[in-house]
Amino acid sequence: MSAPPETGEWVPLGRISGLYGVRGAVKVFSYTEERDGILAHPLWYLGAEHRPVTVLSGGVQAGAVVAQLHGVEDREVARALIGQEIAVPAADLPCLPKGEYYWRDLIGMEVCNHHAQRLGQVKNLLETGANDVLVVQDEQGAEILIPWTTDVRVDVDQRRMVVDWEKDW
Repeated sequence: MSAPPETGEWVPLGRISGLYGVRGAVKVFSYTEERDGILAHPLWYLGAEHRPVTVLSGGVQAGAVVAQLHGVEDREVARALIGQEIAVPAADLPCLPKGEYYWRDLIGMEVCNHHAQRLGQVKNLLETGANDVLVVQDEQGAEILIPWTTDVRVDVDQRRMVVDWEKDW
């Protein structure tokens, strides 16, 4: 197989977490919103060296994402892959509709409220079930948890978002 593409950014989609069956299939811990969304990518890049591997087949079996990879035909070869991170070039991700964002694009954005008070910078996001939550770090290093609501305004070009949140909450 060829070398990985020259890319400025790799996006982790999951990791190989275990074995499935006796013919070399692997279980996958998927980071994608829909657990089997990782299978929409027919070419995965494994490990720190981003070694390309073709996904021959995959699906959800007994609640786990399972994949058969090209060149992995027995359990021992599959066992050597456990723990390997699965990534793809950022350019391979589909474009999102207006108003939707990949979390990776929000991390690092400046966060202000409607009064133009700077609250901090997005360090992470959490999925809580009811709605996602921004983890914002203020100037003192404290974390502020701000719910993602429909009134959050995002300016991708300015790397800034405005939220309905008071500085002293």
